[in-house]
Amino acid sequence: MSKRYFTIGMAGHIDHGKTSLTKALTNVDTDRLKEEKERQISIELGFAPLYEDEELQISVVDVPGHERFIRQMIAGVAGIDLVVLVVAADEGVMPQTREHLDILGFLGISSGIIAITKIDRVEEEFIELVQDDILGELKGTVFENAPFMMVDSLSKKGILELKELIIATLKEQEMRDAKGAFRLPIDQVFSVKGQGTVVRGTVYEGTVEEGQQLKVLPSGHEVRARQLQVHHQPAQKAYAGQRAAINLSGVSRDDLERGEVLVSSEHFIVTNTIDVAIRVVEDLDHLVKQRTPIKCHIGTAEVMGRIVFFDRNELKEDNGEILCQLRLEEKIVTKRGDRFIVRRPSPQETIGGGWVIDPRGNKYRFGQQTIEELEKKKAGTPIERMIAALYEAKSLTVEELIKRTALDEVSILAHLEDDQFVKITNKEFALASVIDVIEEDIKDRLEEYHEDNPMRPGMNKAELLQTLQKFFSKNLLEFIIENGISKGLFMRKEQYIALAAFAPHVPKNWEKRTENLINELKKDGLKVAYLNDYIKNAGIPDSISFELKRFLEDQGVIVLLDDQYAWYGEHFQDAVRKLKEQTGDEFEVSQAKEAVDLSRKYMIPFLERLDSLGYTRRIENKRVWRKN
Repeated sequence: MSKRYFTIGMAGHIDHGKTSLTKALTNVDTDRLKEEKERQISIELGFAPLYEDEELQISVVDVPGHERFIRQMIAGVAGIDLVVLVVAADEGVMPQTREHLDILGFLGISSGIIAITKIDRVEEEFIELVQDDILGELKGTVFENAPFMMVDSLSKKGILELKELIIATLKEQEMRDAKGAFRLPIDQVFSVKGQGTVVRGTVYEGTVEEGQQLKVLPSGHEVRARQLQVHHQPAQKAYAGQRAAINLSGVSRDDLERGEVLVSSEHFIVTNTIDVAIRVVEDLDHLVKQRTPIKCHIGTAEVMGRIVFFDRNELKEDNGEILCQLRLEEKIVTKRGDRFIVRRPSPQETIGGGWVIDPRGNKYRFGQQTIEELEKKKAGTPIERMIAALYEAKSLTVEELIKRTALDEVSILAHLEDDQFVKITNKEFALASVIDVIEEDIKDRLEEYHEDNPMRPGMNKAELLQTLQKFFSKNLLEFIIENGISKGLFMRKEQYIALAAFAPHVPKNWEKRTENLINELKKDGLKVAYLNDYIKNAGIPDSISFELKRFLEDQGVIVLLDDQYAWYGEHFQDAVRKLKEQTGDEFEVSQAKEAVDLSRKYMIPFLERLDSLGYTRRIENKRVWRKN
């Protein structure tokens, strides 16, 4: 079974014991900042490892509860898989608890546990009243059937039982998609002396590994993941559901900010106009009018904008799901299905939240026709559902498309005739746009490989596939490579793949010395010195000598007799020709020495090389010429 990674969140009113509960569960104090210690409230997100075994790794996010820090709270819960809603036994449900409940519901977080804290401070009868109060608040929410746990962080009552419940719940839960393109919304940016820029966040989807080339959107900065940490421990990879800190090269601390997104693919959309389905809180304090200024919280981004209705000019109460548009003042990174929260900037209050129907919103006319069009988008036409499924999975069979889209086979087969879809095997399909992006990625990887290894014939195909197979199926990659070869973009030589326009060559700064080496070897004919002596005398460093020998042999410039001697290529061919002319179908070593006039130290390696190249075959003390 492959390992699964989850992040859980602690949410609730200020001073209800979230940080203390996190510490009791993990033995980690997540209040790191001086201000947090002095004011005894959480300002930034706090993270701690909760549990790990062969199957699971669980992290905890301690979310700030104070109203002023609602932005950090939304940034934290946007990436979690399960929430522990914390309510203090001595206070019960408070305004912040209700707002957190609304936000969790809007963000689509349906897995939850209710932890009643500080139970040692009150009588048992009072705890029952608090529980009834909470049940009343949870009625009609996704948490109305969530289990209750009674805990006290100081005495550790109920802590072990809560931890066991969290683990058991997540063992039954599906983890985030680790197969898609990597996406990490950045919630913290800082610099470490001697290391440079570091970003931190929860991996929403996909996988990232040390050394991988990435991009920061919307800014477009190209970076490399120099080092990774998970729970302050070095890691080679980070997976969907994990908290990760990534040391980036190619960018400074001042170039990045919270809200940007670190990605591994060009597939992600940068936009400032999104079509959405939104619900509002039940008890709005203020009227929301057409084009009301709002703050949109999506992922870890907080962006100002306006809400645009197409079937009303205002709303004051819960009218069910409303199809509308958010026009934002800054670009964000999002895709269909992403969750968001909308708040009023002044006076501050949560208006509502929902999900993205289409990240590429256009300008529409006010009226029922636009609502009908948005309804179609929301439901998704058959072709849109197929595109979304293939966009996510990269390649699927017809059977897999049926499962993912809930469409029948006849409908799917009819739509697969569209030019957007490409048949990559007898059963498997992919999007033409995805193929183009992957082809460009392979092209970039080969360009970089050729630049780093100019003397090699190309990149080993197995190595190329291995670097990409964690993101895409082997069938899809094989199709793209073969298609690229047929188009004249790539070429194949034995097991190597290269750009069609590439020709192996000696690096410019070593050309003259290599020429000198070859001339000396050529001048000495068949009675050569050690090859390494020629290399050393030519002033060629050991660091490139192995690559150079392999390159010169691949090009036919030299022929390696063994690991000590090499002949100039034309001299070798002359020796083969001379030996063949002066011997019959078979010959012995003594006959060969006489024909070519060589001592044993050259003759034996020469004859063994003839065997390995397939010119001859040794039978006891004789060699037989092979027929071409």
